[in-house]
Amino acid sequence: MPELPEVESVRRGLEEHLPGARILTIGTLHPRAVSQKSKAPLDLLQGLRCESVKRRGKYLWLTFERDEHALIAHLGMSGQFRVFQGRKAMKEELHPHVRMTALFKDGRKEFRLDFLDQRTFGWMRIDEIDEESSVPKSILHVAPDPFEDHFDPHRVIERLKRSKSEIKRAILDQTILSGVGNIYADEALWRAKIHPERKASTLNDAQLRLLLSSIRAVMKRALDLGGTSFDHLYVNVNGESGYFATRLAVYGREGERCRRCGTAIRRITFTNRSSHLCPRCQRLR
Repeated sequence: MPELPEVESVRRGLEEHLPGARILTIGTLHPRAVSQKSKAPLDLLQGLRCESVKRRGKYLWLTFERDEHALIAHLGMSGQFRVFQGRKAMKEELHPHVRMTALFKDGRKEFRLDFLDQRTFGWMRIDEIDEESSVPKSILHVAPDPFEDHFDPHRVIERLKRSKSEIKRAILDQTILSGVGNIYADEALWRAKIHPERKASTLNDAQLRLLLSSIRAVMKRALDLGGTSFDHLYVNVNGESGYFATRLAVYGREGERCRRCGTAIRRITFTNRSSHLCPRCQRLR
């Protein structure tokens, strides 16, 4: 599933095209493309000019001029936004996995935005913006991510210290901090030398500060490389893959040597998913 670096890479790609462009037409090709929680059908947005492309954690949303509504999207496991411009590209047949398509116009330039989703776990919906936070109301429960200006590491540390969960489960909780998924949790815990099954409440302030800085550092490096692509299910708006998979320290490297100490990387089952760690660098006790 795309995590913060992948979603931010998509946001940056959309930001190059959408702000200032007006939606001429928009339509869906699959019933699951639009969440049942949508405040209105997507065609409510026809004629509106996009103002900005924003993100919190793994959520994206578009805002529009002089309108209180936003188009919020979650990529699910395989969602992709693709931009097609130029007469030849726009006349190509739609991909079989296209779930939504929209035609935009910016001055004399027209382009098409498609939402593809092979596994159909992604979705879009129209939502209202909360005036105080400028965040869609349906994701107010989602905590700020480490790249937001008002991210408060002290508050996150206090919540982690009160948690009764294992540290990996705690940092995957999007109400504590958002944007972290399985890949970057494993990578950050390795970087901070913390075992994923360690109880969050047993870590001291210094260890938790190191973990938060590790989360940010790992995701920033991934973002610099366009995110992590293991297959064709994650690409940016131009169809290009990210390259952070070549820099992973533990995730997906079972049996390979730890880049720090040379010990073989282990994979363990943790909360119905796999966790990768170095048994020497990340001791449980």
